[in-house]
Amino acid sequence: MATGVVAPGLDPEQVRGVDPARPVPSLAAYVAGGGGRGLEAARAAGPEAVIAAIADAGLRGRGGAGFPTGTKWATVAANRSEALPTTVVVNAAEGEPGTYKDRAILRADPYAVLEGALIAAATVGADAVVVAAKASFTAELALLRAAITEVRTEGWADGVDLYVAEGPGHYLFGEETALLEVVAGRSPFPRVAPPYRQGLDTPMDAHSSGQVPMSGPDGGVPPTLVNNVETLASVAGIVADGPDWFRAVGTDESPGTVVCTVTGAADRHGVAAFPMGTPLATVLDTVGGPGTAAGAVAVLCGVASPLLPADRLDAPVSFEGLQAAGAGLGSAGFVVLGERDDLAAVVAGVSRFLAVESCGQCTPCKGDGLAMAESLGRVAGGTATELDLVALTERTATVGLEARCSLATQHQAVVEGLLRHFPEALDAHVHGGRGAAAPYPIGPLAGFDDEGRAVIDPDEPRKRPDWSTGDEPWAPGDDWSGRWPAAAGPAADTGVTE
Repeated sequence: MATGVVAPGLDPEQVRGVDPARPVPSLAAYVAGGGGRGLEAARAAGPEAVIAAIADAGLRGRGGAGFPTGTKWATVAANRSEALPTTVVVNAAEGEPGTYKDRAILRADPYAVLEGALIAAATVGADAVVVAAKASFTAELALLRAAITEVRTEGWADGVDLYVAEGPGHYLFGEETALLEVVAGRSPFPRVAPPYRQGLDTPMDAHSSGQVPMSGPDGGVPPTLVNNVETLASVAGIVADGPDWFRAVGTDESPGTVVCTVTGAADRHGVAAFPMGTPLATVLDTVGGPGTAAGAVAVLCGVASPLLPADRLDAPVSFEGLQAAGAGLGSAGFVVLGERDDLAAVVAGVSRFLAVESCGQCTPCKGDGLAMAESLGRVAGGTATELDLVALTERTATVGLEARCSLATQHQAVVEGLLRHFPEALDAHVHGGRGAAAPYPIGPLAGFDDEGRAVIDPDEPRKRPDWSTGDEPWAPGDDWSGRWPAAAGPAADTGVTE
C-alpha cells in the first residue's frame, strides 16, 4: 500500500492526526509530537469554547455526509438528559467500497482519534467513549486496545470509560443508527430516530415510530454523539492550535485535509492525505501513478453517487467540488475505471451490492433494489430485452420511497447516473451485441496484497440477499431463504468487549 505518498506541497504538520504516512508508535511519541495539548485545552476552556472552535474551523464529518461537526456537537450538548449521561461513539465500521482511510488512520495514529473522542466527551458531558469497529479489523482492534490501555494508564480518561465494540461485516453497520443497534447487541437495522434524539439506550419500540421525543431536562433516553474516525482525528489539532490552523489548507466550504484511497485501474493502489480542493486528477496521479487520470473513462466515488465521467476529473476533491461535478466526496474512496472496464457491469456490481446489503425494513429498498440488480445483471450478461430497460427505469423511480436510511437513494443515484451519462453502455449490450460480462466486483476492502493491490472482502461475492453465504448452519447449500434480513435473518454477531 502506498501509504508513504504525501500530496505535493503539503506541510506534514498540517496532516497531524490524519496522515497514514506518519505512524506514531506509542503514546509517549504522540505526546512528544504535540499530542495531548488539545485535551488539556478543551478541559480548561469549557464546552462552549470548544464547540465554537470546531464550528469556526468548519470541520465537516468525514464519514460521507459532510455534516458540520460543530452543529452536531452543539445539538447533542443542548439535548443532554438530566437523568442519564451521554455517550460518544467512534464510527470505525468502515465498509464503503473503495475506501481504507479509517483503518489507515487507526494503524498510523489511534491516539489522535482517542484524544478527539475524549475532547468530544468532555464537551457533550459523556461518561463513556465506545469505538465501534468490525470484528474482522483484527490489526486495528489490537492497536486500539493497546492505545486505550496507555491512555488509561496516563490518566487521560479522567472518569470516562473507554471500550471497543466489535460488530459484523455488513455494510449497514456503518450507518450511524444501525451502528448504535450493534453496540446495544442487536442487528444493524437503521432506526427512524437519529442519535441526537435517541441514543444507545433507546427502547426497541421507538425504532419504528416517527413520533420520537427529544431528550431534555425531564430525563428520557440521552442522545449519543457519533463521529467518524477521520473527523475525530482532526479535533485535537483544532482545539490546540485554533481554527485558523485547520483552515490553512482546503477551501472555505471544505477546510482542512482529506484522506483519499485510490484503487481500480491504476498502477498503484494506496492511501494518502491531501488538502481539500485538490483536483481529483492530481489525487489519482499522485497515488495511482502518472497517467492514471488520463487513462480513466470514469471514476466510482464509493457507492453513494453516480459515476464521474473522465471529462470531469479536474473537479476539486471537496464536498462542494465533487457535488457540482455530479458525484460526491463520500468517504474519498476513488475506484478508477479504464478502457477495459464495462460500465454497465460496474453499475450492475454496485446494484447487486446495495440490493444484497439492504436490510429489508423498507420494502421498496429491498424489493425494487433486487429487481434493479437482476435487470442490470441481465443487461451486462447479454440476455436483456427492452422490457428490462423499462423495468429498470420504473424501479429506479420507486426504490427510494419511504427509506429510513440513505442506502436506497444511493442505489437510485448510481443507476440514474448510468442512464443519464452512459446510455451507450447499456445500449451496447442490449442492441450492439457487446459480449456478456459478469457484474464488476464491488465490496468493502479487506486490505492490500503483497504487491500493494487492494483486495475485496472475499465473502462479499458469495453473500446472498438474506445476508447468508451458504456457510452457516441455518442457511446451508446454494439456495437462500427467500426472506429478507429484517424479517427472518440472523441476529448480528455482536459483542461489546473491553
